[in-house]
Amino acid sequence: MRSVLVWIAVVVCLLCSVAAVVQSGSSDGFGNSRDTETEISFLEYKLMAPSVPMVPLTLIEGADSKGAVCLDGTLPGYHLDRGFGSGANSWPIQLEGGGWCNNHRSCVYRKTSRRGSSKFMEKALAFTGILSNKPEENLDFFNWNRIKLRYCDGASFSGDSQDESSQLFYRGQRIWQVAMEEFLSLGMKQANQALLWMKVKCLSDVGMFLDAVDVSGGHSLRNMFQGVVTVQNLQKDLSSTCTNHLDPTSCFFPQNLVSDIKTPMFLLNTAYDSWQIQESLAPPTADPDPILPTIQDPNGACCKRILKL
Repeated sequence: MRSVLVWIAVVVCLLCSVAAVVQSGSSDGFGNSRDTETEISFLEYKLMAPSVPMVPLTLIEGADSKGAVCLDGTLPGYHLDRGFGSGANSWPIQLEGGGWCNNHRSCVYRKTSRRGSSKFMEKALAFTGILSNKPEENLDFFNWNRIKLRYCDGASFSGDSQDESSQLFYRGQRIWQVAMEEFLSLGMKQANQALLWMKVKCLSDVGMFLDAVDVSGGHSLRNMFQGVVTVQNLQKDLSSTCTNHLDPTSCFFPQNLVSDIKTPMFLLNTAYDSWQIQESLAPPTADPDPILPTIQDPNGACCKRILKL
């Protein structure tokens, strides 16, 4: 029986111990702050080469009967561009990134966007980069069954609870489960049947966030993560290997989970993440009188206080 390579790229290194990996797609947009992850818009697509495919959104029918829904209760969705030739039995699955909501207000706001409701998701996306069907652009995966699973639960596919008073559904784990069942029914089950020959590899793309001390002496990202863990009641869903010796918030930081991951994994992270530098070292809450304006200005002059950071 021929070997089947299933390469799953996901959102943060939290799910790796469950099924495959967690890759972070761009994770900008924490809470209700700006959402800077880029998608190819229809206008941008029109300006691109006509050979770039627009891949339609597919909603997972029946997912709601299993409680697998977006923050607002709508069906989760994905985009699939079928593979061919030597890649017909291989499946790269990219889980969309997009930050988290960490309190009631930000989660209520989030469900009015594509990050919390399939009602607002693009009906079609251009597949480029690692999802491209062009060998000159995507030599390794161009003819695989390329999937983008949309992100709409607010906690990187890790929650399983709800806020009945506000009709907020934190069902990331269930979305992950029904999505895998859907993909198996579409042909990925061949890999499941060839379990001894199946290769699962992981790519954590921009998924490492530092538990850094900000300019006020606080821990801004830790406070954010604590909110996510609390509002979505993630304590019971985090790795017990980690929570046996660390608090739940620490176990939401990927670096505290890496040692538990047995699946082969490649870590990819930018050395100079301007968003993380700003949000972890000098967010508005810790730095009301900004001392880091030049970090975002490539032509600005660095000052001594910035260099100390």
